[in-house]
Amino acid sequence: MATLIAPSNHSPQEDAESLRKAFEGWGTDERTVITILGHRNSHQIQQIRKAYEEIYQEDLIKRLESELKGDFEKAVYRWILEPADRDAVLANVALKSGKNYNVVVEIASILSPEELFNVRRAYIKRYKHSLEEDLATHTSGHLRQLLVGLVTAFRYVGDDVNARLAQSEADILHEAVKEKKGSQEEAVRILTTRSKAQLIATFNRYRETHGTSITKKLLEEGSDDFQKALYTTIRSFNDHVKYYEKVVRDAVKKVGTDEDALTRVIVSRAQHDLKAISDVYHKRNSVPFEHVVAKETSGDYKKLLLTLLGQED
Repeated sequence: MATLIAPSNHSPQEDAESLRKAFEGWGTDERTVITILGHRNSHQIQQIRKAYEEIYQEDLIKRLESELKGDFEKAVYRWILEPADRDAVLANVALKSGKNYNVVVEIASILSPEELFNVRRAYIKRYKHSLEEDLATHTSGHLRQLLVGLVTAFRYVGDDVNARLAQSEADILHEAVKEKKGSQEEAVRILTTRSKAQLIATFNRYRETHGTSITKKLLEEGSDDFQKALYTTIRSFNDHVKYYEKVVRDAVKKVGTDEDALTRVIVSRAQHDLKAISDVYHKRNSVPFEHVVAKETSGDYKKLLLTLLGQED
């Protein structure tokens, strides 16, 4: 359930010309930038980028970077990139700015095999080396095995499930993940090779057998990066809408909003399931998500996020 409100008929040339006018004169007309780009889907935005470059011999992204600033500029930049290119940038920034492996895990776990392959290809084109190469450089041990395995997987996407396998692998995960007695390599093997349907069947079997979810109390004080990555992997595969709800909930409840996390979820899910994420947030926290966004953000940054949420400031 997308929140983006995009017209079915638009003129890339007219949009490009309107954006050019918004850049001229004293100061940028940010309202026009939001009105146009905040109401165009990814395909339409790529048409605008092409038209702008053909008409003005100028890269629209570079012009926007020079015209805008702060969280607003960062949000616009990530919004107008092609989805695969955006995720490549998000993964690279996460690795370079503090080893935020959760971002890499969610990309690898939530995207379809084809989408993930496109991200890896975009990453190579942009950075001249592979995502798995960078992951291997920044990590070691079980964490490296898990992350490299996740980003290089090309999973079966059908609904077929092996119930007996789900039971046996639920037991393996219990020993390895919860009891920390079994083989961590086996846990990595399961999470990096099985289909989403098979993994969900395994997690459900775990709940039936042990009376609790596999992620319950998985994270403890002092949990290392591998345990955190395991947690994110399981949450992302099991119910990515609830996972994203927790990401934005954590982003806005901190002392000082985590704008990077908030922007990431809104720009990456606005054309997919942001409405479902918003609904889950509202149900869990008894306040509409857009109200929280309006309260925790400001200026043109707030206006863009609310537009992508299907709201008008």
